[in-house]
Amino acid sequence: MDSIEKLIGYSFKNRELLKEALTHKSYSTERGQTLHNERFEFLGDSVLGLIVSYYLFVEHPSQDEGYLSKVKSVLVSRANLAHWADSLNLGEHVFLGVGEHQTGGGKRSSILSNSFEALIGAIYLDGGLEPAETFVKRWLHGQDMGGMEERDYKSVLQEIIQKRHKKPPEYEIISTVGPEHDKVFTIRVLIGKKVLGMGSGKNKKEAQQAAARNAIDYLENHETNP
Repeated sequence: MDSIEKLIGYSFKNRELLKEALTHKSYSTERGQTLHNERFEFLGDSVLGLIVSYYLFVEHPSQDEGYLSKVKSVLVSRANLAHWADSLNLGEHVFLGVGEHQTGGGKRSSILSNSFEALIGAIYLDGGLEPAETFVKRWLHGQDMGGMEERDYKSVLQEIIQKRHKKPPEYEIISTVGPEHDKVFTIRVLIGKKVLGMGSGKNKKEAQQAAARNAIDYLENHETNP
């Protein structure tokens, strides 16, 4: 527990909160226990949203609601939270069931991002909003906000796939329907022969973005074996 507290820069008054925040459901289920981090994750998600929203509101007084919403969406995305959690080596501190551990659960983006939100929830419960805000702001201050509102799902997906498989995903047009002035494109995204997601749009770019977004949602809870 000492090592994770040093990493996050916060010492818990009640370490049972920290332990619960780091306990994956697979671990508690194997041991016939009831406590795990899903409730903490629920709370942490809301606390994180509030802190990021307020930070962006104060730091970008000239930007409109559209810009703030887009940047917030990227900052609190599963992929971004998993990246932050990985930089803290959080996965090494999460209590996992044997099966999850053996299949690399400590590196899985869904487990990392969920555990990270649970950790924020635990800090909030233990010390209130101020230490939770201090913890989150340490990360926010190091983020490059330039062009973040334009960051798209394709680039986020490519980062995830490149990290796992060392090659980019492929996009394939499945169908094009409708008259020339009102076409609808349907595209699927693959890694090898594995279909990760599908999406439709009024042009190829829009359909690719929809497919990438669905693929990211899928990858949050699944591993890929192309």
